[in-house]
Amino acid sequence: MTFHRFVALGDSFTEGVGDPDPRRPNGVRGWADRAADVLASRTDDFGYANLAIRGRKLRAVLAEQIEPALALEPDLVTIYAGANDIMRPSVDIDTLVADYDAALSRLVDTGARLVVFTAFDPGGFPVFGTMRGRFAVYNELVREVAERLDATLVDFWRMRDYRVPGMWADDRMHMSSAGHQRMAMAVLDALDVEHDLVPVDLPPAPRLTKKEQRAANVEWVRTHAAPWVKRRLTGTSSGDSLDPRYPTLGQP
Repeated sequence: MTFHRFVALGDSFTEGVGDPDPRRPNGVRGWADRAADVLASRTDDFGYANLAIRGRKLRAVLAEQIEPALALEPDLVTIYAGANDIMRPSVDIDTLVADYDAALSRLVDTGARLVVFTAFDPGGFPVFGTMRGRFAVYNELVREVAERLDATLVDFWRMRDYRVPGMWADDRMHMSSAGHQRMAMAVLDALDVEHDLVPVDLPPAPRLTKKEQRAANVEWVRTHAAPWVKRRLTGTSSGDSLDPRYPTLGQP
């Protein structure tokens, strides 16, 4: 399969947070850039746009990104949204996914190949594990939508290689560079696109004493968790001052 106009939509997952690259817009690379590099190598007339912005909730993604995406007339669209909603104190997941379904239907109606994702399984993660039931409900509804629309599904929930710490950035909320590489591989595999990407070799996780673990957790709360909670209490977002990294089609 060869694609010519790839548009990526969503939040921090698709923007590339956790995969730093100071040479690129917003200082990140991400799985979508990595996949676009492969797709561009297969044709001479390839264009890539990435409209994703970190911190965006699902309805903001739909309101801000669907129309610009349609205007670019893509033949491949990826979208990931909803995780930022699920982690709020209160959320109506059924209504949320119903809105998602309506927007995804518009993308499918253009004839573009649509790729959607389930959310990661937070079971076993101390902070987010309490929300596992919410994530499971959201994922099952997304699977139903993907099946009805004949969309390509990348089932993040079932990707157990993300159980190791090295697949996650220091903030424990976003994929690391290794995690983004693995996701690029998953997307290309789901699209039946041949590639030569390989997993990043990860060093063994350091063995920490209980005292060192406590110290690391305290530092994580101070550096990452507390600012995250503050943003949610004040209604602000880490992406409030950011623009889409690649708002128009171009070479990756």
